[in-house]
Amino acid sequence: MKRNELSVIGSLIIALLIVSAIFAPFLAPYDPYEQNLDQGLKGPTYQHVLGQDKLGRDILSRIIYGARISIIVGFTTVIISTSLGIVIGSLSGFSGGLADEIVMRIIDIFLAFPGILMAIAVMAVRGPGLNNVIIALCLFGWVGYARLVRAQALAIKEREYILAALALGGSTIRVIARHLVPNLIGPVIVQATFGMATAILAEAGLSFLGLGTQPPQPSWGSLLNEGRQFLLIAPHLTTFPGLAIMLVTLGFNFLGDSLRDRFDPKMKD
Repeated sequence: MKRNELSVIGSLIIALLIVSAIFAPFLAPYDPYEQNLDQGLKGPTYQHVLGQDKLGRDILSRIIYGARISIIVGFTTVIISTSLGIVIGSLSGFSGGLADEIVMRIIDIFLAFPGILMAIAVMAVRGPGLNNVIIALCLFGWVGYARLVRAQALAIKEREYILAALALGGSTIRVIARHLVPNLIGPVIVQATFGMATAILAEAGLSFLGLGTQPPQPSWGSLLNEGRQFLLIAPHLTTFPGLAIMLVTLGFNFLGDSLRDRFDPKMKD
């Protein structure tokens, strides 16, 4: 992976995102909530390299603090969705029969609806807020992982070491935990990498619609929403948060592509 330029670039972007989120109080040049009304909508200057918003708050500081929201939503959503997907998919694929049919029909129902519309519906019921964003994204996020894990489980459960473990008296749960899951974790990691980018984009979209984090808490999606009404007179309000979302999404996609090449022998030269 070190010889893959896209992998290195993606890793550097993700590392920058994580460092910015953890050390935001030390990296942000200004308080993200500090207002300077007489400097509202001011463009990039030496003091404020990315400009200021309508209330005179520093855009760079708010983008750095907004990285925390992206990290929290991305990692929490992926961890919960992956855990649910592994448990449900492995049990369904390994057990087969009626249980597998029921799980697959439930998955088909979830896949019949666009995920973002389901998230909006959940947010409309529960109300805006960071916790509700995570809940909404997890409600449909597990489906893709469960489907992937089930497909892997159907192939792996027929291999000799699985049959040998069952013949030696291993319980279903033990065989799944000790032999099945460790041998299907590679594709799940790849899926989780792409899932991080999807979760960050979904959070930004919900915040842009006013359903995510609420002002004055900085979020990249809410920064876009605040700046869209000044797009012609102060384009920096939307340009820089949009670039942040684009770069982070590219970073996770670059890393996901390299991991897919690493774990999938068919993708190797």
